[in-house]
Amino acid sequence: MKIVDRFPHAVTVIENCWIPMSDGCQLAVRIWLPAAALRSPVPAILEYIPYRKRDFTRARDEPMHYYFAGNGYAAVRVDVRGSGDSDGLLLDEYVRQEQDDALEVIRWIAQQPWCSGAVGMMGKSWGGFNSLQVAARRPPELKAVVTVCSTDDRYADDAHYMGGSLLNENLTWGSVLMSVNACPPDPEIVGELWRAMWRNRLEHAAFFPEVWLDHQRRDDYWKHGSVCEDYDAITCPVYLVGGWADAYRNAIPRMLAGLKVPRKGLIGPWAHVYPHDGVPGPAIGFLQETLRWWDHWLKSIDTGIMTEPMLRVWMQESVPSKPFQEYRPGRWVAERAWPSPRIATKHYWLNAGRLSCAKRHECSIDFSSPQTTGLSAGDWCGFGIKGEAPSDQRADDGCSLTFDSDPLPERMEILGAPAVTLELSSDQPVAFIAVRLNDVAPGGASTRVTYGLLNLTHRNSHERLEPLEPGKRCRIIVSLNDIAHAFSAGHILRLAISTSYWPVAWPAPRPVTITVFTGESFLDLPLRTPDPKDDELQPFEAPEQAPLAEQTELRSVALRRIIERDLVTNETVYTIFSDSSEVDSQPSARFEAIDLDLDHTIFQRFTIGEDDPLSAAAEVVQKALFRRGAWKTRVETRTRLTSTENHFLLQAEVKAYENEEEFFARTWERRVKRDLL
Repeated sequence: MKIVDRFPHAVTVIENCWIPMSDGCQLAVRIWLPAAALRSPVPAILEYIPYRKRDFTRARDEPMHYYFAGNGYAAVRVDVRGSGDSDGLLLDEYVRQEQDDALEVIRWIAQQPWCSGAVGMMGKSWGGFNSLQVAARRPPELKAVVTVCSTDDRYADDAHYMGGSLLNENLTWGSVLMSVNACPPDPEIVGELWRAMWRNRLEHAAFFPEVWLDHQRRDDYWKHGSVCEDYDAITCPVYLVGGWADAYRNAIPRMLAGLKVPRKGLIGPWAHVYPHDGVPGPAIGFLQETLRWWDHWLKSIDTGIMTEPMLRVWMQESVPSKPFQEYRPGRWVAERAWPSPRIATKHYWLNAGRLSCAKRHECSIDFSSPQTTGLSAGDWCGFGIKGEAPSDQRADDGCSLTFDSDPLPERMEILGAPAVTLELSSDQPVAFIAVRLNDVAPGGASTRVTYGLLNLTHRNSHERLEPLEPGKRCRIIVSLNDIAHAFSAGHILRLAISTSYWPVAWPAPRPVTITVFTGESFLDLPLRTPDPKDDELQPFEAPEQAPLAEQTELRSVALRRIIERDLVTNETVYTIFSDSSEVDSQPSARFEAIDLDLDHTIFQRFTIGEDDPLSAAAEVVQKALFRRGAWKTRVETRTRLTSTENHFLLQAEVKAYENEEEFFARTWERRVKRDLL
């Protein structure tokens, strides 16, 4: 990463000021300004998230927003209502109040003497979500957005449910948000009110995993904030960005197809990170790329960005699976339009143990996977951290029903979402399947290319569910995650189907046996013919950013991932201990500029028995500490999920301390009825 310390514009940093809302609430904001902006107003770029601008995201914010200001933009980083140092309460994700506040924030920014009146909005994850949601509200001052690692569908393509199956990420992410939401505002910013604000947040704290588990179908709760409900509501230009190692890549091709505004898509090999920090590499000069976008739409400068192909992706080469990939071999390819007329469908029939181009006679195959199938899956969402990526799939393949192709006679590239159509029956009314597409090398190494989940009671709709009639055949379609992948000549395609995928997804209430009917089931691959024009693509610039915020590591970062199996109890425990969370926070650092020590740890444990889905248990424990001189606060949270055949059982505990004395404590115990899940 190149560090740039000289810019066209000198930069003034406003550590904190307040944006007044019409109901009397004030939102805390940090601003980076070109020094001459009061004399010569500039466009503004807004990032609007609940992840504590003062401390948690300080190390990430400083080099990015300073860079924008140094290149002639006002960079504005706002804490969402109820988070960080802002007034009010944060009671859920993406609520109407958050969007209403954003409209007032954008209007306030546009009216400032340093702003030209043109505003862009950008963000990753939460900030990518609400950039789209706010764009759909059409504030006149908002001229363009950049959305990174986000989605258009809060039910089908977010951290809660996948194919109607419950993700363990629902508990993990909900626990992280509970912990962040329970942290105190900074007394140096809010003054003597900090204790009252802190206590008010703690007393009104939401048990987020329960909130989301109360909505197991795609109801109006999820439709709110899902811009796929009305793509036409978005009328400003949109740049969609993501990575193949991230969980949020499917929305990019979907929105390119659904939106009618000027739009572009970019998908690299990256995890859930900004592309200038891209892991797996190669990282790119994303800040320069976004400047080209902002210059075009906010300053009316012809940068050429809109004459380039609509979609640009990293075509990944076949490589052996590793739990961490620092660099993913491949090359940049592009499509002028999406859906692309250049993508053809390659059809493979599922015959007995084989993937074949020709259909053979029908036969039935029964299978039931151990509950531990999925331990090689890696995390549902990657953050560029060691140990999180899928490992060699042979162990999971051995617990699955597999179909192999013949060795490929020549290289084959795919781009898009593979789909699997299965004729099957189940011996239980509630079941889900996991379907993986793997790349098997000549030596036998099995690499997961992409995968999909489907709760079979959602086979026709995520809104109107239908229990399975045991023994009755039905036809289902499983859409796998979008991907760009090049299978090498001599490699084998493997389709692997399992009835469990732990710990990515919560198990069905009973062990399930599925019968698949071959000769009637098939795999469709989105085949891409290489385009000679790919060689003419302008390369991205090398990544660069402004200097990092001055900080000192307080202790070395610990990271452990351990899988243990007790052969006496037949129980498997998957334990993850790390010093990083899902909100770009620094795990253990001292920020000299604000005289603050910050420390954060997270512990996750997933337990299940080989044969008993009701033995499943997930637990998340977190600790966050803030210290400045004599002021010291600490927050500890603990959440746990188990289940019976008919209910989910949720437990949580929050404890807050000031100078080692208990300031607040609260516990939750909830039972939520399983809804064909």
